[in-house]
Amino acid sequence: MIPILDMRLFREKEWLFGLLVISLVLWLMFLGNSPLRDWDEGTVAQVAREIWRAPLGSMHWLYPTLAGEPYHNKPPLMHLLVAWTYSIGGVNEWTTRLPGAVLTALGVPLLYLVGCSLFKESLSALFAALVYLTMLPVLRHGRLAMLDGTTITFFLLLLFCLLKARQNPRYALGVGFCLGLITLTKGMIVLPLGAIACLFLIADRQFALLKSPYLLVGIFLGIAPAIAWFTAQLQHYGENFFQVNFQAQTFNRLTESVEGHNGPPWYYLIEIIKYSFPWLLFLPGGFYLAWKKRHTSWSRLIIIGTIVYLGTISLMRTKLPWYVMPVYPFLALAIGAKLSEIWQYGHFKLRSLRIFLAIIAIAGLGGCVYFILAKKEPVLIVLSILLAISMSIAAWLIKQRDRNFIPVLFSGMYLVLALLMSSQSWIWELNEAFPVKPVAELIRANVSPGTQIYTSFAYNRPSLDFYSDCKVTAATVPILQQMLSNKSYLLLDNGALQQINLTGGKILGSAKGFTLISP
Repeated sequence: MIPILDMRLFREKEWLFGLLVISLVLWLMFLGNSPLRDWDEGTVAQVAREIWRAPLGSMHWLYPTLAGEPYHNKPPLMHLLVAWTYSIGGVNEWTTRLPGAVLTALGVPLLYLVGCSLFKESLSALFAALVYLTMLPVLRHGRLAMLDGTTITFFLLLLFCLLKARQNPRYALGVGFCLGLITLTKGMIVLPLGAIACLFLIADRQFALLKSPYLLVGIFLGIAPAIAWFTAQLQHYGENFFQVNFQAQTFNRLTESVEGHNGPPWYYLIEIIKYSFPWLLFLPGGFYLAWKKRHTSWSRLIIIGTIVYLGTISLMRTKLPWYVMPVYPFLALAIGAKLSEIWQYGHFKLRSLRIFLAIIAIAGLGGCVYFILAKKEPVLIVLSILLAISMSIAAWLIKQRDRNFIPVLFSGMYLVLALLMSSQSWIWELNEAFPVKPVAELIRANVSPGTQIYTSFAYNRPSLDFYSDCKVTAATVPILQQMLSNKSYLLLDNGALQQINLTGGKILGSAKGFTLISP
């Protein structure tokens, strides 16, 4: 028995190390090959740069600012990590995204450890981790300088500590520290995630752990820094901090459509359907399996986590695509359990799987034709061909009732995603507006850092503020005319340039359809 246990432990360590390596490769490759995206990336980068620029010994790390104004949106843990990378590697896209990408990548081996503690065998855990690794939203948002991937990793670490505490109560100390890290990363999202952990303990009948002194001490010590930070903000800024952080950025999003970001209750179901192929094909079977085995710990965690979190964000009036991110580990666990059952017992529906994979293969061929005619980006052409080939091989293996279609899907999706990340198209939102770097270069060449500039563009762009190192504010044509009279700099598109009387102004240059005017 001992040699068997030793061999299993050795195999788990091998898989753990392998998952760590392949996830870091996928998350870090070509990380800085695209400009920062609006909104979160530009904002995180600006706040981090202002922390980095602050004099040594100042309290700027405690009271962060955005364009010199108090920043109340989110706690500063991620911004502090980015500022630290700036001090080592300079200010650029790669250092801006590095902390979040590394922490999100660590979620893959962490999910494997969580799965090993939940399932009786490690195969389900391995499949769940590989599904999580090859989910496009997890990879893409985790590579961006955002807070969601890091939050998920801290939550997975919390679940790992919670599960290990069943054998060693000292692990319960880590639960509290993870709650504190989640709070210092993304604020009040700790409430639904903490509720999921608590409900799971109750459903799993781990009542002794709820009263464990290690858990209580861990919660006290872990939450204390977060409470101290919020207290410091309230004492320093008073009512203004409460209204922005708690009211506008947290509770208003439950009852109001903040900044026009709304959608129907099924908004996040559509998001999951759009971006979860091919793993979505196995999700209904995974949920059915979880319900059928609802007496087990793994099924309780999947059911509680999915219902509580997805239900919470679906009822919120404000809808944003990345709000759904924390549900993906639960989906990956359900899909991993289903794939493990298929691998061991061969229970899968031949016809429906073949049809859907064939459709994806045809879509890959269609994408190849499109990229040849329109985009003409070689990486995307190869990506489309690889997608079509891997899905076709998987469909053929399913027809042969060969379970090896599963590793074909994993390897095919990994290579497809690797090619996507190496292209210039993995942040497709950059195509929604003008490229900021040439315009920012125009501003930096002619305007002193920190200068207020007014633009005719429809909305503010934090990425433009970051790259130009100025505050660029959107305004209407009448206000722009007034600002020129008040000796302000203007950034005008061609339409506004024809409407404004430039008497007393001077054209400094143009870039990407925008002209910079000095007073």
